[in-house]
Amino acid sequence: MRRVAGALLATCLMLASGLAAAVEPFRASYEVYRGGRALGVATLQVVRNAQGHWRVDLDMDGKGLVGLAGISAQQSTVFDEAGGVYRPLSQSTVRRVLFTRKQSTGVYDWQARRARWTGDVKKTRRAPVDLQPGDMSGLLINLAVIRDARPGATLEYRYVDTGRVRPHRYVVGTEPEEMVVGELRYSALRVDRVQSGGEQTSIWVAEGVPTPIRLLQRENGEDTYDLRLIEYRGA
Repeated sequence: MRRVAGALLATCLMLASGLAAAVEPFRASYEVYRGGRALGVATLQVVRNAQGHWRVDLDMDGKGLVGLAGISAQQSTVFDEAGGVYRPLSQSTVRRVLFTRKQSTGVYDWQARRARWTGDVKKTRRAPVDLQPGDMSGLLINLAVIRDARPGATLEYRYVDTGRVRPHRYVVGTEPEEMVVGELRYSALRVDRVQSGGEQTSIWVAEGVPTPIRLLQRENGEDTYDLRLIEYRGA
């Protein structure tokens, strides 16, 4: 497994010109933190499945402190990609807290322009959701942020996931921040989600790296989870 590389000039030029990068397979490992305390590990990967579609998976290991902290989860979205558009086809989530396990699955029916979730979903979120072109799950939005981020840009997406529909707007920093992964230092753009309420989401994106360098989610001033990249490997 190779270490995170430095910035790539070709990727920088591509982002600056607004060209969308084609999705590529990778597997990334993260340390999971809460309140500055290391709790365990997580993996994020993009793979091709047997049907020729793409699948993005996020697995926050339920062993040890991660499970006790209540942030153990497995999420997957199967999607296709054409012309830089990520289109979700199905989605699943499994959450574990101590001895409790909750699971939900969703299907995005683009022919009928409807999405529906079943399983452990609130009654208010079981009704079909009307789909619009460009709708994405949360995991796909993370990939889109990496694809679209460029200094000073404003990014807008429509989040459709687990029976919920929300507009997502992100603002990209104008200047890169120096970040450290292991013994390496490199520049990364910070991308913050603009939203009301007590939630905060920040994603750090580095040139030439297909996965977030860091992904921080906070609620009411406290960390929900903080994923910090350890290493990754591509195809």
